[in-house]
Amino acid sequence: MSVERIATRYSKSLVDLAVEQNKLEDINSDMQYIKAVCGNADFISLIKSPIISSEKKAKVFKALFDTKVGDLTNKFLNVVLKKGREDYLPEMVTEFTIQYKKLKHVSSVTLTTAEQLSQAAIDGILAKINLSKTVDDNIELEVKVDPALIGGFILRYDDKLYDTSVRHKLEQIKKEFNKNEYVKNL
Repeated sequence: MSVERIATRYSKSLVDLAVEQNKLEDINSDMQYIKAVCGNADFISLIKSPIISSEKKAKVFKALFDTKVGDLTNKFLNVVLKKGREDYLPEMVTEFTIQYKKLKHVSSVTLTTAEQLSQAAIDGILAKINLSKTVDDNIELEVKVDPALIGGFILRYDDKLYDTSVRHKLEQIKKEFNKNEYVKNL
């Protein structure tokens, strides 16, 4: 079974159970904590290691998560350990976040600019996005600065990309010049 399928199934089960027990927000904060722990390279090495026994992994999970996450999340982690799926935990957390955002109608939008924008400019761009009705009701905005863009901006949300950067336009011009048959024949 593929990693994506495993992560989707476990996450879907957790989301459904959290909704049923009215603990979705609590589980979401637990998943954010687990995501932070999964950012540690030593923890990833531990859960991916076939040499470390499941008993030792269970002890580490108990030490890391027992008092930091809720009862339902601890039970979920125990099931993951018992089934030997702990090496898929980062993917499960990512998939949980995706399903949570769909359920809560949250769109993740990334705005990359060449320079830091004023809040008024960011608000103007968000207003245009909201008018387009291509995003959900709530927007989770991440603003990045990349001087290599030279100018303009890149807007990325869902599976859409809107690139108005000078770098992109220069690349398009370069491609057009490479296609020019007249210049090639000289």
